[in-house]
Amino acid sequence: MAEQQVVTWGAVTGGVLEVRLNRPPANALGIPLLDGLHAAMDAAEAAGDVKVMIISSEIPGFFAAGADIKHLATIDALSFTAYGDKMRAVNDRLAAAPWLSIAAVDGIALGGGLELAMACTLRVTGAAGKFGLPEVKLGLIPGAGGTQRLPRLVGRSRALDIMLTARQVPAAEAYRIGLADRITDGDVLDAARELAAELIGPSLPAQRAVVRTVDAAFDLPLAEGARYEVDQIGELFTDGEAAEGIEAFVGKRRPNFR
Repeated sequence: MAEQQVVTWGAVTGGVLEVRLNRPPANALGIPLLDGLHAAMDAAEAAGDVKVMIISSEIPGFFAAGADIKHLATIDALSFTAYGDKMRAVNDRLAAAPWLSIAAVDGIALGGGLELAMACTLRVTGAAGKFGLPEVKLGLIPGAGGTQRLPRLVGRSRALDIMLTARQVPAAEAYRIGLADRITDGDVLDAARELAAELIGPSLPAQRAVVRTVDAAFDLPLAEGARYEVDQIGELFTDGEAAEGIEAFVGKRRPNFR
């Protein structure tokens, strides 16, 4: 088991790498945890065979409670900006990673914790999951992608409701509005593993192209988005696995995806 002070991960198993957060009492996103997440992604890149990363917590009742408030109380505005940059760097790297990612949210995901979960490709929650961006209670706004990713997931009005009231969204509502992609009455990590097993089968280059084109739909006019879609299809024939997938289908065999 490779270990950092507050982040651990095991060997890649069947294309899946499980990453655990363990910074008591609530997985506050201090520098050690952020550095640990970078180290976990370094390990995934070095392994070269990761198709899905699952991020979960070993702290009962918490996925991640948000920014390290004690750390914030000791720094000035310039240092706060640097700290926000470090949080954004983790989230942006995770969102752009060459694998898919799942946040297994079993408990509270607030502030930076929710921003981390939203940077993942998909989110699985249990009944105890609670989601929120309460930064306005501190006289701040979400600063690690929250104001951008939340509206893309739930829409403008719902995002404003969540951020302006600073309320905690329960799991059932999070699932209903699209903030969580799956909800389970059982073990959240097991449910995340089941989802990972579903994601392993298809072509990863095609899956990543789906994510890119869907994200482009929020940024481009329809005609430009459609052209981008066509470009992505072309790249799947030149640099992806489209030829193998089609040949396997015609030959009635299982595709040999990487």
